Amino acid sequence: MERIDAARLARAFAEVRQTTADLCEGLSAEDCQLQSMEDASPVKWHLAHTTWFFETFVLERSCPGYQPAEPAYKVLFNSYYVGVGDRHPRPQRGLLSRPSLAQVWQYRQRIDGVMQQLLRSSVDDGSLALVELGIHHEQQHQELILTDLKHHFSCNPMQPAYRPRTVPEGSNRTEPMRFLPFDGGLVDIGHAGDGFAFDNELPRHPVWLGPYELADRLVSAGEYMEFMEDGGYRRPELWLSEGWDVATRNGWQAPLYWQRDDENRWSMFTLAGSSEVDPALPVCHLSYYEADAYARWAGARLPTEAEWERAALTERKTDTGALLDDGRFHPAAAPDGPNLKQMLGDCWEWTASAYLPYPGYRPAAGAVGEYNGKFMINQMVLRGGSCATPRSHLRTSYRNFFPAMARWQFNGVRLAR
Repeated sequence: MERIDAARLARAFAEVRQTTADLCEGLSAEDCQLQSMEDASPVKWHLAHTTWFFETFVLERSCPGYQPAEPAYKVLFNSYYVGVGDRHPRPQRGLLSRPSLAQVWQYRQRIDGVMQQLLRSSVDDGSLALVELGIHHEQQHQELILTDLKHHFSCNPMQPAYRPRTVPEGSNRTEPMRFLPFDGGLVDIGHAGDGFAFDNELPRHPVWLGPYELADRLVSAGEYMEFMEDGGYRRPELWLSEGWDVATRNGWQAPLYWQRDDENRWSMFTLAGSSEVDPALPVCHLSYYEADAYARWAGARLPTEAEWERAALTERKTDTGALLDDGRFHPAAAPDGPNLKQMLGDCWEWTASAYLPYPGYRPAAGAVGEYNGKFMINQMVLRGGSCATPRSHLRTSYRNFFPAMARWQFNGVRLAR
């Protein structure tokens, strides 16, 4: 196993903690307290939980005699680590008016100081690996801060903007979608062993693929409108049975955050407030069920995660879409050109693959092993990252996963056939 450089890790730790703080710039204490649904957590909770992670899994392990900053935080900011102890109920995170936001920032500052002292000392490889895991864990929560806050703000009739729109909208047009061919055969997928990876990306293993084609870009909002206008939400033959039941029960008629005015024009809520739906931009905030129904309507299907990864690893040039680092906080229109576009960034892409362990998968030992493996049931895999994902967090072997009905993430569609 390659030795982790402690100095590099200390710099990465400082950078990721600062990025989280930057994302909170301009937010009020009230903004950071909101919890609009069970799946979305308050910004304040994210700030505390990511700090709790370093305190619990790194400092308590690596600093003999370490005393927690506040014993109550062990329960309040534990997410799902049963091996660590009790947890505050997830639906009630928004009720935690205490500790205050100021106290949470003080908690972060205290733990940051102890962590930097630790990283300047002689640290064993096990602790360094946990620090690296914590850094990538916090990057996941940076994305959640944005997607959760978007849902919180969408519930406000004032439709407040998180940040002003700093980039122009799309071109109102897209090049026709093209399907690029890929040969079948035996291919290796999974993390290749260079740099960080989560345990669910391992081990690298062979998969047999038949020949297939993959769309060169994401499905656009304009193309999805055609599905809607053709009665896509009223045609049960396009839907999985469970998806039809979910869509009917919840009254879905459009992607999450889309609204139709009296003149039949569609607008959408974004992190920059409400704006007219731009048909050139990728459609996002779709459930797996909607993505699958659209693919059937289009005479195609969703790719498997192995097909997606094999395409992303080819020598064919792939263009990267919008990521968190760009400060756009919304998907961008696909650029012109013959390459695979938007494979990393813009929208997470639903695949037809259930989230299951790779052959030979072994979760990490101890409570930290609950990070991924325990969720390998009733989830579908997404690939590629989104406009809320940090650039340094992504790689082609990355496996995201959500239940099939999840819509509040930046989830989009790439077709295969």
